[in-house]
Amino acid sequence: MSRSKTSPVQHTLISDFKEITKIRLAISVVFSSIAGYLLGVDVVEIKTLILLGLGGYFMVGASNAYNQIIERDLDALMDRTKDRPVPAKRMTVNTAFTIATVFTILGIVILYIINPKTAMFGAVSIFLYTSVYTPLKTKTPLSVFVGAIPGAIPFMLGWVAATNDFGMEPGTLFAIQFFWQFPHFWSIGWFLFDDYKKGGFFMLPTGKKDKGTAVQIIMYTVWTILVSIIPAFGFTGRLYLTPIAASIVLILGLGMLYFAIRLYKQMSSVAAKKLMLASVSYITLLQIVYVVDKFLR
Repeated sequence: MSRSKTSPVQHTLISDFKEITKIRLAISVVFSSIAGYLLGVDVVEIKTLILLGLGGYFMVGASNAYNQIIERDLDALMDRTKDRPVPAKRMTVNTAFTIATVFTILGIVILYIINPKTAMFGAVSIFLYTSVYTPLKTKTPLSVFVGAIPGAIPFMLGWVAATNDFGMEPGTLFAIQFFWQFPHFWSIGWFLFDDYKKGGFFMLPTGKKDKGTAVQIIMYTVWTILVSIIPAFGFTGRLYLTPIAASIVLILGLGMLYFAIRLYKQMSSVAAKKLMLASVSYITLLQIVYVVDKFLR
């Protein structure tokens, strides 16, 4: 079926709302938060699960709406983002700001109902993503390090929601998702390099698609694997992995490392895209393995 030349994509209020709040990203964040909750809780409370899911969605939605307001002129320059509601002028800045503000309030209030620490980390995530990471994206590749902090909060947020406590266990969950983000986002920065360049974003650690970037991707992939199996050695309190689960996580990690090494060898956008897909599979399957391992013990 051919698409109309004048209207290649059908946009509705619902589709624009999904786009401004990045609903697919929000679902992955909610998934991570729920996984962290299941790891930390003794007795699962459906009410808390629902609150965590809603609070997580509002938290991500607010961050992304603010981000798209701030970057609207730059988004208009990139093929990947020029059709977003604000740069395409289907949604006004005031409307987007209203959505972002309402989502911020709802997110923090809902997370506060769970417990104050959960709300605090949610607020920190929105602040860092909007006020620090977003402005730094056009200034320095170090923005990825800053962005990895709010990006790593969801997994550990679930544990904090379950326990109202921050310690070794949620710290480990934070570290896993923190290190994982570097190979994940640098692989995206690699295959979208030219498009990012149009908007003035330089996301790769060396600023280029070179061996230096590829080596750092491999290095952070190794760190991700090592941190991911630490719970098997009994150093992380109540967060524990059985040897079988740790072996599965290690195999998954070696799979991601394989694609990171392939990127180093091939230096291609195709290899970078495969690494990105491998990284998404890794973090999703890791969280499933962690949760299943806990409930089968």
